[in-house]
Amino acid sequence: MKTIDEMLHLDLLTQEQHLQISNWIDGAPSPEAILQMPAPLWQAVERASQAMGVDADLQRPPALDADGITLGQ
Repeated sequence: MKTIDEMLHLDLLTQEQHLQISNWIDGAPSPEAILQMPAPLWQAVERASQAMGVDADLQRPPALDADGITLGQ
Protein backbone atom coordinates (compact mmCIF):
# COMPACT_ATOMS: atom_id res chain seq x y z
CA MET A 1 0.00 0.00 0.00
CA LYS A 2 2.92 2.32 0.64
CA THR A 3 3.84 2.27 -3.04
CA ILE A 4 0.39 3.23 -4.26
CA ASP A 5 0.25 5.95 -1.59
CA GLU A 6 3.51 7.30 -2.99
CA MET A 7 2.08 7.10 -6.52
CA LEU A 8 -0.84 9.25 -5.36
CA HIS A 9 1.48 11.71 -3.63
CA LEU A 10 3.52 12.06 -6.84
CA ASP A 11 0.31 12.64 -8.85
CA LEU A 12 0.88 9.43 -10.82
CA LEU A 13 -2.55 8.12 -9.78
CA THR A 14 -5.77 10.05 -9.42
CA GLN A 15 -7.64 10.03 -6.11
CA GLU A 16 -10.26 7.79 -7.73
CA GLN A 17 -7.68 5.32 -9.06
CA HIS A 18 -5.97 5.22 -5.68
CA LEU A 19 -9.27 4.55 -3.92
CA GLN A 20 -10.27 1.81 -6.36
CA ILE A 21 -6.87 0.11 -6.22
CA SER A 22 -6.74 0.34 -2.42
CA ASN A 23 -10.25 -1.10 -2.11
CA TRP A 24 -9.38 -3.94 -4.48
CA ILE A 25 -6.22 -4.82 -2.54
CA ASP A 26 -8.00 -4.55 0.83
CA GLY A 27 -10.79 -6.84 -0.37
CA ALA A 28 -8.55 -9.43 -1.98
CA PRO A 29 -8.27 -12.61 0.07
CA SER A 30 -5.04 -13.69 -1.66
CA PRO A 31 -2.27 -12.48 -3.96
CA GLU A 32 -3.98 -14.37 -6.76
CA ALA A 33 -7.13 -12.31 -6.20
CA ILE A 34 -5.11 -9.09 -6.43
CA LEU A 35 -3.94 -10.25 -9.86
CA GLN A 36 -7.58 -10.25 -10.98
CA MET A 37 -7.76 -6.45 -10.61
CA PRO A 38 -9.51 -4.85 -13.62
CA ALA A 39 -7.24 -4.01 -16.55
CA PRO A 40 -7.67 -0.20 -16.36
CA LEU A 41 -6.44 -0.22 -12.76
CA TRP A 42 -3.48 -2.46 -13.63
CA GLN A 43 -2.61 -0.14 -16.50
CA ALA A 44 -2.65 2.84 -14.14
CA VAL A 45 -0.35 1.01 -11.70
CA GLU A 46 1.99 -0.03 -14.53
CA ARG A 47 2.25 3.54 -15.87
CA ALA A 48 2.94 4.88 -12.39
CA SER A 49 5.49 2.11 -11.75
CA GLN A 50 7.33 2.98 -14.95
CA ALA A 51 7.40 6.66 -14.03
CA MET A 52 8.82 5.77 -10.60
CA GLY A 53 11.38 3.32 -12.00
CA VAL A 54 10.06 0.47 -9.86
CA ASP A 55 11.13 -2.22 -12.35
CA ALA A 56 14.67 -0.88 -12.46
CA ASP A 57 14.81 -0.90 -8.65
CA LEU A 58 13.62 -4.51 -8.53
CA GLN A 59 16.27 -5.61 -11.02
CA ARG A 60 19.16 -3.92 -9.24
CA PRO A 61 21.22 -6.24 -7.01
CA PRO A 62 20.84 -5.51 -3.30
CA ALA A 63 23.47 -3.42 -1.58
CA LEU A 64 26.02 -5.52 0.28
CA ASP A 65 25.28 -3.59 3.46
CA ALA A 66 21.49 -3.96 3.19
CA ASP A 67 19.71 -4.56 6.50
CA GLY A 68 22.95 -4.61 8.46
CA ILE A 69 24.24 -7.68 6.63
CA THR A 70 27.97 -7.63 6.08
CA LEU A 71 30.16 -10.13 4.32
CA GLY A 72 33.13 -11.83 5.91
CA GLN A 73 31.72 -12.38 9.37
